[in-house]
Amino acid sequence: MSRLSALLGLAPKLPTVARTLAYIRPVQARAQLAHMIFGSPKPARLGGPPPRLALEAAASDFLPPPAHIQVEAREGAVQIELLARSIEVAPGTVDWQTTRHGPLFAYHLHEQDWLRHGALSSDLRIALMRDWVERHRVGVGWDPHPISLRLLSWAKLLLTPGALPAMDSSGEDGSAPGFSSVLRTSMADQAETLSRGLETRLQANHLLSNLIGVVFAGLLLEGGGADRWRARSPLLIAELDRQVGGDGAHEERSPMYHALLLENLLDLLNLAKASPRTPAGLTAALSAKAARMLEALVLWTLSDGRIALFADSAWDVAAETSALVDYGTRLGVVESAPDRARPGFTDGGYARLTVGAFDLLASLAGPSPAHQPGHAHCDTGSFELCVGGRRLVADTGVHEYVPGPRRDQARSTRSHATLVFDGQEQSELWAAHRVGGRLRISACEVGDDFFTLEMEGWRNRSPRHVRSVFVRDDEVLLVDVVRAEGHSVESRIPFAPGWQVTLVGRVAQVAHEAGGAPVTIELPEALIWEVEAAPFFPGFHRVLERCVLVGRGHTPLELRTRIAIADEGRSMG
Repeated sequence: MSRLSALLGLAPKLPTVARTLAYIRPVQARAQLAHMIFGSPKPARLGGPPPRLALEAAASDFLPPPAHIQVEAREGAVQIELLARSIEVAPGTVDWQTTRHGPLFAYHLHEQDWLRHGALSSDLRIALMRDWVERHRVGVGWDPHPISLRLLSWAKLLLTPGALPAMDSSGEDGSAPGFSSVLRTSMADQAETLSRGLETRLQANHLLSNLIGVVFAGLLLEGGGADRWRARSPLLIAELDRQVGGDGAHEERSPMYHALLLENLLDLLNLAKASPRTPAGLTAALSAKAARMLEALVLWTLSDGRIALFADSAWDVAAETSALVDYGTRLGVVESAPDRARPGFTDGGYARLTVGAFDLLASLAGPSPAHQPGHAHCDTGSFELCVGGRRLVADTGVHEYVPGPRRDQARSTRSHATLVFDGQEQSELWAAHRVGGRLRISACEVGDDFFTLEMEGWRNRSPRHVRSVFVRDDEVLLVDVVRAEGHSVESRIPFAPGWQVTLVGRVAQVAHEAGGAPVTIELPEALIWEVEAAPFFPGFHRVLERCVLVGRGHTPLELRTRIAIADEGRSMG
């Protein structure tokens, strides 16, 4: 059990481990056991002649790298910033085994989307790719997930005119003789390693990215194992059907990971449309799924144009929604942007209520999927709210994936716009990505301008909480009812940075530093209210300060909280 606990991330009490393992699938358990015994597959070395590029160009231009990637090219070296953490890379001296900024940084380093940044010359790109091939024969870069995304990054360079030095008719690189064949051989080895090591033990976005990467390599290359990799396309389609609901919501409920997967899917479709070797039915299946995923993403994007920050979401890591809609339009997936203002409720457990100047997205589901809720937060019943196109109520976001205070804080119930009972969490969170006991939802109803949710925390004596939210032309009304006696309660409303909060009695005046109409929040008398400062994590390793309204009291209670634009002046009904 000690090895299993260490593998899970920490060594908590046995009941916590048991509650965590109770939800995993048998196929996960078998794969996890095999991984414990044998580890990840060793890097494959296929041998034989190098595969050939099967395509000269994609059907459309790829999207540029995301905004968190910053690159400063210097003479003979490059300073790259990934997730707000920096490292210097120079051919021959890159520390590919670095652990300085944690495993997530290492993954992004090895995914190498940063190689596509416009600050790099084609010669420097090829020199750094050569450095990786020659000096990183084993290590974290050969884990399945970075392989999956590096194959896409390198392929985009190969298919983007001018991104790499010109190839002559023999396929050799004029500035680095012989390296083009070495590069293609390495990509084939990576694709074969990935195909043998699909992350069945993790499932969710990792497994889906693996399958996209394998099929992508099968379309890009000709020879080697390309036929085998393309033959994975039925498994990819089946996994898409398992992970992406009928309305396009990815099962992990994370707007950021949803957007990342959507771009990967569009990249694969980009190749499928250009390749004469695309398996029958693949293009249609990818187009249909991408169209639905775009609809869900637009639903999860508020009227300020940015995704909601639920479930380990951060800004600038994935492409912006508008860019993904444009990409999908160019590929013929949709004719125009889906209607972002329509009311809706997705399989991912989010309700979008848009009336007048108010645009609200609420989280109405628990940790998901049950077998892999690694990106789940205690956010059930919470919401984000834009007023007049400016975000007013904002989720906390995510700071890092390393276990510790910042990770715990971002996932905690106190960091979301909901109620906290007895200082306890809605679900049993532990390590960086584990969930034991789960919050229970007994009822949920969603209409065009309201939702009602009935829920209780994972502990046996947690009180039942009924939250109803009504969005009208002139107000947003929150109604919270708890009948059980003897529980302490905190009601929390966290604001986006830039909003200043002045509390007078039970009325909060909220004004933005950039101007515009202020907002009035009428607060229930049953709680004692104050304004506190709290951190906001808009991106990995970024911290801003913002205000939070906190009301404290005891149950039983019925709370009515009214949010309105200040000049309306009407009291609560």
